[in-house]
Amino acid sequence: MKKMKIFEPAMCCPTGLCGVGVDPELLRISTVLDTLKKHGVMVERYNLSSAPGEFITNQAVNAYINAKGPEGLPAIIVDGELVITGRYPTNAEFTKLLDLPEDMLKKQGGSIKAKVTKKTSGGCNCKGGCC
Repeated sequence: MKKMKIFEPAMCCPTGLCGVGVDPELLRISTVLDTLKKHGVMVERYNLSSAPGEFITNQAVNAYINAKGPEGLPAIIVDGELVITGRYPTNAEFTKLLDLPEDMLKKQGGSIKAKVTKKTSGGCNCKGGCC
């Protein structure tokens, strides 16, 4: 099985979902990763603020950040190779990059999409909606 690692910019929490204004793309990624996990597919996810050592020890990501800076994140690595930068993979790209069945990330009638609901608080006991 192929191994994917996602290197993300510094966020207030590991998923970036703790603030009042939740980014729908981060919510989609969390939903996709949860679905993959339920199917036994593990994708490692590293946040620059909580796992800076991973950004240093991964040679491809280290070289990329030295060239483009953290503004160029996220960076997606599959089997040690930098395959996508500056954005997250689409659902179709996840299945293709990981050699998974095309319908794994589809629900009845369409692709997995995260439902965004407005939060009234950060939900993680943080001030200003950010940890």
